[in-house]
Amino acid sequence: MTFSVTVRDHMMIAHSFTGETFGPAQRLHGATFIVDATFGADDLDADGVVVDIGRATAELSEITAALSYRNLDDEPEFAGMNTTTEALCRVIADRLADRFGAGSASGSRHLTSITVTLHESHIAWASYSRPL
Repeated sequence: MTFSVTVRDHMMIAHSFTGETFGPAQRLHGATFIVDATFGADDLDADGVVVDIGRATAELSEITAALSYRNLDDEPEFAGMNTTTEALCRVIADRLADRFGAGSASGSRHLTSITVTLHESHIAWASYSRPL
């Protein structure tokens, strides 16, 4: 049995896609995402928590703020990448892992995973999970 804590934020971005698969989404368009970050642990820490909710919320907010109100097509870090919902889940999860992983300055050693879910709408979302 594992424990988890989820915090939520949102972001608004603009982007376009390359490839016939995407039809009209090949043109520049906007997306508003609800972003959930779930932190997993096999056990609770000495304080009886999975992760400090305030810190998790603040870290997620910094990451989403860095992406919000940007045309991702213009950002060098996304050059040549289709910034699909799935791909953005991985970007956010990896950034959170850098902040919370065992190798980070203030890593939470008991955390075992991070899952990021981006909700495109009330009927469609994608997730990416990674170990820590």
